[in-house]
Amino acid sequence: MGIGHLAVGLASKRWAPRASLGWLTLAPVFVDVLWSLFILTGIEQSRIVPGITKAMPLDLQYIGISHSLVTVIAWGVLFGAVYFARHRDFRAAAVLFVGVFSHFVLDWISHRPDMPILPSGPRVGLGLWNYPIPAMLTEVALVIGGLAIYMRSTRARTPSSNHQLFALIAVLLLINIGAYFGPPPPDVKPMAAMNLLLTAVVWVFHVIDRKREVATQ
Repeated sequence: MGIGHLAVGLASKRWAPRASLGWLTLAPVFVDVLWSLFILTGIEQSRIVPGITKAMPLDLQYIGISHSLVTVIAWGVLFGAVYFARHRDFRAAAVLFVGVFSHFVLDWISHRPDMPILPSGPRVGLGLWNYPIPAMLTEVALVIGGLAIYMRSTRARTPSSNHQLFALIAVLLLINIGAYFGPPPPDVKPMAAMNLLLTAVVWVFHVIDRKREVATQ
């Protein structure tokens, strides 16, 4: 799952209105940021294998520290605890934990059986990535739903925030479509490095969110 993870963060504003969209969108992509760091430092191992699934050419040889079910739960607890220590908002911290945990759920749906339960296995996955068009439509639906919930939960102080938000979503969708249907990258490390740009995307969401206010319920 790609941009579908960010959709979880957008929707989360409904249940954690005082939390920045930066925190809310970082939570569901946090383990992918960790994966990138672990790939670049050799802690985890992945490689590009064209055709391993029809949508994504990733052979995730060892991702047990960043992506196993038990470690994702641990990362979620840590992420929520850090937020609670800074902001003393238990509800938002709980929503952030769910955001981190949602990453495993969405990856379980989209990946082939390469998502480990324990760091050393066993592995599960429903394989939606073997059906590129349904997989892409699923992500688009998630983004539209997440964006709709966010728009209902907030109100723009200036029209520019709407324009910036829609432009960012459009760019992310185009990148996601390219990842699904474009040529595979030659190596996994450049892909991991590019994946770290998620932190920049999260910052843009934070900036846009500061130009908005919580809508009156």
